[in-house]
Amino acid sequence: MVTKESPVRPVLAARRWWSPARRDRTFRGTTALFAGLLLLLAAAIAWSLAHGSHAAVVKFGWRFLTSREWDPVADDYGALPFIWGTLATSLLALAIAAPLGLGAAVFLAELAPPWLSAPVSLAIELLAAIPSIVYGLWGVFVLLPRLRPVQAWLIEHASGVPLFSGAPIGTGLLAGALVLAIMILPILTSLSRDVLNAVPKSLREAAYAVGATHWETLRGPVLDYGRAGLVAAALLALGRALGETMAVTMVIGNTPTISVSLFQPAYTMSSVLANEFSEATGKVHTAALFEIAFLLFGLTIAVNACARALLWKLGAGGGAAVRD
Repeated sequence: MVTKESPVRPVLAARRWWSPARRDRTFRGTTALFAGLLLLLAAAIAWSLAHGSHAAVVKFGWRFLTSREWDPVADDYGALPFIWGTLATSLLALAIAAPLGLGAAVFLAELAPPWLSAPVSLAIELLAAIPSIVYGLWGVFVLLPRLRPVQAWLIEHASGVPLFSGAPIGTGLLAGALVLAIMILPILTSLSRDVLNAVPKSLREAAYAVGATHWETLRGPVLDYGRAGLVAAALLALGRALGETMAVTMVIGNTPTISVSLFQPAYTMSSVLANEFSEATGKVHTAALFEIAFLLFGLTIAVNACARALLWKLGAGGGAAVRD
């Protein structure tokens, strides 16, 4: 018999107090707190950027987004050259990397045998771990010397094409886009491969059952089912390209101009922040840089939000079923 003085009673009371239901509520509340802290952190970053850019917003207003001037001496600033450089290099990099990444993903997910697919996939994923400064050094010492003869040949034989005008100096939009394309290839290939691997096997078997070839199966039900996921993978890669700094800074030329030529130097939002923030002494100059940072923050958030929405759509409806 257990007496009142027995030490068993407090132990049983403690166990009842720390019941499974209470543990579940505590766990749920703790994880919700962590998630809320992340949202609070993002809101704090947005507020600090908006607050720091107040002086530039008051002085320039909407003209800041459309002006081409960037003159620290005259305290006259406009973000249009940096917006152009960021969008041009990122979209061009995506246009270069998307076919390569999708082709590699199709090979790894659909054609390669397991003994080859696993090590190649690992090697591609390891490329994402290489620091951006290494890509930048590779671009300066390997890419640019080999790009100058190509530029010279194109300028000589296609001088009437606006895309190939300028001087064969190596640095410029094309060099920045090529470095960015190499940097986003790992994430684009890995995500696209995962999307293709997530396509139900029953879709392939149904296509084969009605006489479809391997190519027709891939082109039809497989790619149609994973269309939203593939677009989301491209958008996530684009988000990575938009915020890249050091590698692009080393090869793009860092000149705030707007030109359709692939050989002309340009400037990106992240590059001007890296180059000028430590040297900005004036209040308006610092505020202008804060406003550029706020624009870049909003742009990357918007792109990644679109990618996540597509992934949720794919997960909820299942590829082609979403269309119906």
